[in-house]
Amino acid sequence: MPSVRQLEYLVALADLRHFGRAAQACNTSQPTLSQQLRALEERLGVVLVERRTSGADLTPIGREVADRARRVLVEVRDIRQLARRAGDRLVGTLRLGVTPTLGPYLLPEIVASLHRAQPDLRLYIREGIPDEQALELARGDIDLLLGPLPIEGAGLEVEPLFRERLFIVAAADHPLAGRSGLAMADLAGAAILSLDQRHHLHRQVAALCAAHGLSLLRDYEGTSLDSVRQMVGSGLGLAVLPELYLRSEVGGEAGIRVLDIADLRASRSIAAAWRGGAAYAPDYRRIAEHIQSDARSLLQLQD
Repeated sequence: MPSVRQLEYLVALADLRHFGRAAQACNTSQPTLSQQLRALEERLGVVLVERRTSGADLTPIGREVADRARRVLVEVRDIRQLARRAGDRLVGTLRLGVTPTLGPYLLPEIVASLHRAQPDLRLYIREGIPDEQALELARGDIDLLLGPLPIEGAGLEVEPLFRERLFIVAAADHPLAGRSGLAMADLAGAAILSLDQRHHLHRQVAALCAAHGLSLLRDYEGTSLDSVRQMVGSGLGLAVLPELYLRSEVGGEAGIRVLDIADLRASRSIAAAWRGGAAYAPDYRRIAEHIQSDARSLLQLQD
């Protein structure tokens, strides 16, 4: 049977397509990696790697074996974690994936609170696009994902945590900024800024625009909530921003005004996700519940 190390070498080569970089990622020498992959090919009786002077590609059967090896390695990692569990106390480094439209505005308070409750737990926080991070979660590159629904992926357990309101904002000197009791009909035809199309928030904004006759500006997509807010402040258009961002010290309402729109009922649902059957699944649920409690306190939500 192939060894776990051989499978790790194959997956690394599949990802990096270069023997030297794959060896470095696996903390081994290039000759060792190459020899072990040849041994794996001999053991399986198939050619897995097309070797070239400029790099390496996997053969069709090599790609299939690498995809299955990923799943095996996730299970092996979970077995190792299960063996290292230390009672009810969370120990070690948790790889937490979070969307950049949420993490900087929610996590500072939660990280401090978690550290007080679990001082031996370390958080390695990676921001990324939710759809991409769901794939990383499924293949074991991250342990826990925090982001907006929907979170989709094979074998994932998804736990809704809280709802966050969305508000429409304008420049401080915009004609609508000083009016109270606005209705969505008063914004008909207004230009709306958003993030790029990979973000869940973009999809929500696009749906809101379609429902209320607003004009989504596709030529001026922001790279962050801060960039969207700054474009709004310059008078380029209106925007839809989440409540936690508007309340946060690193975000906020500088240069903009939240419009008072009586019939706006926009929100997004935030959830945590982890691999079903993961060794630390009960601990991930406890962390998710901790995040839920802290987030609700921040938002002054009630069940």
